[in-house]
Amino acid sequence: MAGKAGWTTASHPRGADRFDASGSPDGDYGNGLPASALHGVRWRKSHRSNPSGNCVELAELPSGGVAVRNSRFPSGPALIYTDAEIAAFIRGAKDGDFDDLVTGW
Repeated sequence: MAGKAGWTTASHPRGADRFDASGSPDGDYGNGLPASALHGVRWRKSHRSNPSGNCVELAELPSGGVAVRNSRFPSGPALIYTDAEIAAFIRGAKDGDFDDLVTGW
């Protein structure tokens, strides 16, 4: 998976196991980094989530920003967002900007 700097975790000379909650070898997290490589973070999901695993989980990163993963694939890719990006998304969700994407309401 390609990281922000264009390398892949499989081919990076220092490997994905070099990542922890303090950051990456590049000094920044890369999008698509395996979520399992983010050691020391606490993943959270909405209380509205169901036991079937239909959840999106978020983890605050110590260096700033938020990681997002699919709970059905906890070792899968994590998308990394800045605090400002997450704030804009949450405010938009609270304002109903995405209500048309939800079925069964």
